[in-house]
Amino acid sequence: MDASLVSLLLTPDEMAAADAASARSGIPSFDLMDRAGRAIAAAALRHFPGALRFVAFCGPGNNGGDGYVAARALAEAGATVDVHHLGDPRTLKGDARQARDLCGLSSKPLEVYQPRAGDVVVDALFGAGLTRNVPDIVAEVIRKVGEAGISVLAVDLPSGLCGRRGVPLGGAFQAAHTITFMTRKPGHLLLPGRSLCGDVEVFDIGIPARIIREVAGRIRENGPELWSGLLAEPGSDTHKYRRGHLAVFSGEAGKTGAARLSATAGLKAGAGLVTVGSPSDAMPVNAAWLTAIMLYRVDTVKDLENWLRTAKLAAFVLGPGFGIGKKARQFALALKGRPLVLDADGITSFKEKPSDLYDAFAGGEPHLVLTPHEGEFARLFPDIATDDSLSKVEKAVTAAARAHAAIVYKGADTVIASPDGRAYINTNGPPWLATAGSGDVLAGVIGALLAQGMPAFEAAAAGVYLHGEAGKRAGRGMTAEDLATHAGVRLDL
Repeated sequence: MDASLVSLLLTPDEMAAADAASARSGIPSFDLMDRAGRAIAAAALRHFPGALRFVAFCGPGNNGGDGYVAARALAEAGATVDVHHLGDPRTLKGDARQARDLCGLSSKPLEVYQPRAGDVVVDALFGAGLTRNVPDIVAEVIRKVGEAGISVLAVDLPSGLCGRRGVPLGGAFQAAHTITFMTRKPGHLLLPGRSLCGDVEVFDIGIPARIIREVAGRIRENGPELWSGLLAEPGSDTHKYRRGHLAVFSGEAGKTGAARLSATAGLKAGAGLVTVGSPSDAMPVNAAWLTAIMLYRVDTVKDLENWLRTAKLAAFVLGPGFGIGKKARQFALALKGRPLVLDADGITSFKEKPSDLYDAFAGGEPHLVLTPHEGEFARLFPDIATDDSLSKVEKAVTAAARAHAAIVYKGADTVIASPDGRAYINTNGPPWLATAGSGDVLAGVIGALLAQGMPAFEAAAAGVYLHGEAGKRAGRGMTAEDLATHAGVRLDL
């Protein structure tokens, strides 16, 4: 597989365009199907050596054609193979018809399948392009296979799973292993699709890499190769001010811990200086806990404006534990010309009139990063959040364009989106990152990268990935305090 394709994710429409362009270039489409089917058979034999019977479920399109080729290859290898078809196989056309004719194995209607101990299902009913709910017959077979605990090898995607959105359409197989071709689809990475695919293997069936790159959109799996060249690396002449001064705003007394988590993470993540901007009543408690992190009194927006005039501040984090309301809005709008991570209470403070925030940050290169979880996203973008026709990627991209901001749409399948349409799906975060304070740490890491001069989208993407790596280093049972101490993780690139 061409290394340049590893992070690429093609939507079903883009993959169809690649198939068509490959055919126009003179590559016989049946050759691609034959390679795919033989790769499926090889994967079945490799991953399920103890299978007593392989059962190929073949659909009415080219995915079914892959299944017929795989069934023939398995039989040629000496395996016991049964074939079940969906719909009338006599209506098959083109490559799928040729694959069935060459298969030489008789087939039975899908609905008569009865699970047996030792079965392995080769699921070639539907590919990534399914856009409607699966037929009742398929839903019933999915239920039957699941209840019997039969292992499933999915072709392209588990049947019933939307390749664009990663959601089941009336039901989907739970695959132990999925084999797909040339690149993965968003549905392989977005949840719940990721959990339904099992292990995903990408096989190169021979479509030229130039064609894949030509049809590819702007969706990628988040990884260092996309932004590592922009990470600041201290040189021999580096001093603290060149590494950027990050300001993190604290809430009132009794609500200061979140800001200190962000500040600690920011310092660990490479900011040269970090200062907590604190209201007067919280100064004593913050002073008692801070050492390398500085402290500055900020009670009102006037205090903030004075600080901005007199200090060399490179980036800001506003929201963790800050409190919801007018003060948060005033502070955010006062920072409209500067790199800002707006998180938690800062986001919710604009729920009544989010356009005030969007208008303030509308000009120039994006320098606002919004880090909403599901609920906060719905508060800022209620119409986008409730549009079930959109994938999580499409929602994040639409929101980023509206807000003129980098969006970190958090979750186990965090999506980072840019106003220019780029979107990265993050996959390296361990499940134990779902703990109180984890988001505060993430905000601090992104803030530190902004302070060091990274553009907003790249800082957001790098911050999310480094946050995941820090979680791995901290290990199971970690607290947010543990996570913050690991926020300085560096990658071996």
